[in-house]
Amino acid sequence: YSLSNSFAEPLTSEQLINWTLERGDKDLVDEYYSHPLHYTPNGGSYDLRKAIAELYESTISADNILVFPGAQVALQTAARALANAKSHSITFTPGYQSVQEGPSHAGGSVTQISLEAKNGWQIDPAEVEAAVQPNTRYIVINEPYNPAGTLMKPETQSALKNIASKYGIYIMCDEVYRLLEHNPDDRLPAMADFYDKGLSCVTLSKPWGGCGISIGWIACQDVAVLDTLTDVQYFGTACPSRASEIQAIMTLKLSERILQRNMKIILHNKQLLEKFIQDYSDLFEWITPTAGAIAAIKFKGPLTSHELGERLAASGIGIKPAYCFSDTVAPENDYFRVGFGESIMPASLDALRNFVDKYQDEW
Repeated sequence: YSLSNSFAEPLTSEQLINWTLERGDKDLVDEYYSHPLHYTPNGGSYDLRKAIAELYESTISADNILVFPGAQVALQTAARALANAKSHSITFTPGYQSVQEGPSHAGGSVTQISLEAKNGWQIDPAEVEAAVQPNTRYIVINEPYNPAGTLMKPETQSALKNIASKYGIYIMCDEVYRLLEHNPDDRLPAMADFYDKGLSCVTLSKPWGGCGISIGWIACQDVAVLDTLTDVQYFGTACPSRASEIQAIMTLKLSERILQRNMKIILHNKQLLEKFIQDYSDLFEWITPTAGAIAAIKFKGPLTSHELGERLAASGIGIKPAYCFSDTVAPENDYFRVGFGESIMPASLDALRNFVDKYQDEW
């Protein structure tokens, strides 16, 4: 019973092909079955980059997209391209490890700013500006925010842009949960559209459930930065498979249908989680998530999230304890993450309910 998965409901390969045929894209399906197994261009083929660019405003074209085999390698590549041994970067904790640690792997110094549940997991722009140093070159954020599924306010996004512009700093925004806002009116502009030194990192895994396609990308207005990213990428995994590229194009052409289906599942499961929190309010609390398919939950009983995770694992139930998102786990940030993007999630939540019912008197 996995409550640790963080992606939306995946399609099967058969579903993807059938939906593509229903849409009238038989040529795309034919290419999928008959494409030659040659190298693709470094950074992705033009047709895929063009399809990705359609997710953005007019500031972003195919030339502003660099394709990677997923977001992990994209985040690491960007860190190595934009940070160095002489630079300073700003990251946030708790958070996804690739987002937090990328600049450290690139060298230089890093300031980690702590986000707290008591502040709704919100970034404080004043704290960010106070952390800026003369050699600060790179700020890395994750919005919508993993692990809590919260979203920063528009005025916070504007303030971060103004700070970065003032000091000539690049902002990388891990936007893998963008397009999964529970209320579409809450959606923020993509950082690549919003700021001329902004980069947006995205993967098919989260909104579209295309985990096995293994395609992600970075969007950025600054073509010179993309050239630098391409040079660094060359020494990693430069060429995605053409089969993955074609599946990615199929997915993007079906984006509206897939997202509508996935949001229905997410919102249904969120209601079940809200009922769970309400029913066991003496043992659990959270900041209600507003985007994505993830939530950070605090256990108020006598166990740390690590200890709770071990006991749940022994019962066949998976969560992500706080140590997965922070090297230093204090009581105030000892929240575990659950995912609720899949149609199988209610069965896992029932298993969690049964577990809690079994032990709540002991707690």
